[in-house]
Amino acid sequence: MVTNGSVLPGRLRARRALIDTYQQPVVYMRSDCAVCLAEGFEAQAQVEVVFDGRQVPATLHRVDADWLSHDEAALSETAWQLLGLQGGESLQVRHARPLESLKFLRAKVYGRKLDYDSMHALIDDIGHGRLSDLHLAAFVTACAGGRLDEPEIVALTRAMVDVGHRIQWPLSPVMDKHCVGGLPGNRTTLLVVPIVAACGVVMPKTSSRAITSPAGTADTMETLAPVTLDEATMRRVVEREGGCIAWGGSARLSPADDVLIRVERPLDLDSEAQLVASVLSKKAAVGSERVLIDVPVGPTAKVRSSAAARSLAASLVSVGAAIGLQVEVVETDGRQPVGRGIGPALEALDVMAVLHRRSDAPQDLRERALMLAGRLLEMAGRAAHGTGLALATRTLDSGLALVKFIAICEGQGGLREPPRAQHTEVVAAAGAGRVGAIDNRRLARAAKLAGAPHDPAAGAVIHVRLGEPVAAGQPLITLHSQAPGQLAYALAYVNSQTPIVAIDPT
Repeated sequence: MVTNGSVLPGRLRARRALIDTYQQPVVYMRSDCAVCLAEGFEAQAQVEVVFDGRQVPATLHRVDADWLSHDEAALSETAWQLLGLQGGESLQVRHARPLESLKFLRAKVYGRKLDYDSMHALIDDIGHGRLSDLHLAAFVTACAGGRLDEPEIVALTRAMVDVGHRIQWPLSPVMDKHCVGGLPGNRTTLLVVPIVAACGVVMPKTSSRAITSPAGTADTMETLAPVTLDEATMRRVVEREGGCIAWGGSARLSPADDVLIRVERPLDLDSEAQLVASVLSKKAAVGSERVLIDVPVGPTAKVRSSAAARSLAASLVSVGAAIGLQVEVVETDGRQPVGRGIGPALEALDVMAVLHRRSDAPQDLRERALMLAGRLLEMAGRAAHGTGLALATRTLDSGLALVKFIAICEGQGGLREPPRAQHTEVVAAAGAGRVGAIDNRRLARAAKLAGAPHDPAAGAVIHVRLGEPVAAGQPLITLHSQAPGQLAYALAYVNSQTPIVAIDPT
């Protein structure tokens, strides 16, 4: 502890660096401080920061600047929160213990197969933050490009489940769904869960926040109700309403997956094996038994061809069976966005329009959600084969799905109104014709440049669909932003590209 404004010999005073290192604990120390010199710490060294019995693995960054004193150790936001610091505490910084798992990492780099024990050792260290980003990048790279066979994928998936917390439910069957992504506005979960739950089927849905997209399911749901639920709250909502829509990161489900995703995205390495392990480990961890997976296929979606979709589906089904999950995969149209809104609040407005059965609700979002809900009802045994769609449609059109959604939101902390952006800008068609193509990736990029998902109200609205006739000057996209500068930046991006919405002259 701090004594008379000083710290004990060999220790450093805690200082908050106020630097966001996104899940990676980092400690900053003067290169010429006594501890750094005595321990022989090099830049990027893996160290342990110790306070009050808590030990946090961290990456060391050496500082040669006067903003940090010789008796201080500055910590990133992640490290600060993990140690529960207030400021001024006396910290010990020491060398991290050698990690046995690194020998398995080196073995994989050289092409050796890893069994469950080896995978578990690696995933345990990854989940507890003991591997540096350099080690993580090496692991992700060594596993990409088809370098994991099916037994290794099964071992990886099981290890990712076992390292984290696993929820068990007293009811059965427990249903779940997932979309592999790459399609803006595809926010069917917020419709599927209340439809399925209103039919008496259990569906405790945990979802992710956006990583590279303009909105994740949790981001969109958060504009309508709280999503950061602990397990006790999740259980209470599910036991009372039959379903929930929560952020998975608050329950420590498959925690190594979140760490690996953080490294995969900058490397742009989203291999099939790691996608399968990521999706299925989260489903198993939340206690799901039967899972429906939506795989959109299109030239600017994540999955580009039916052949790639079939390969992915086969792996999802077989690995799912190996870890006790019944998995079904449905291939859907990924050539264009779903709904109109792209961004948390704009997607939430689409969802509410469908639930309220408004005449101007996006029909493609409604139809896709009903199809998926119908399939889930059949998988759960609630509807006979071929009758699930009709049951889902009746449940939505009767208003029961809306009542259930409101009840779920109230159980999670209360239904609220999505925010609206302060600034908008319309992008109009330069000439007449028909919509020939819509670039999902660049449209998503424009929504992000406008401020989504950081600003929940920001994003874009798409006004046209493939094959529709378009007149010169007709609105194609409306950009939404909370700041004029971001709006201008997004508009400049849209205008600098070959058309995001391609118009074929008639």
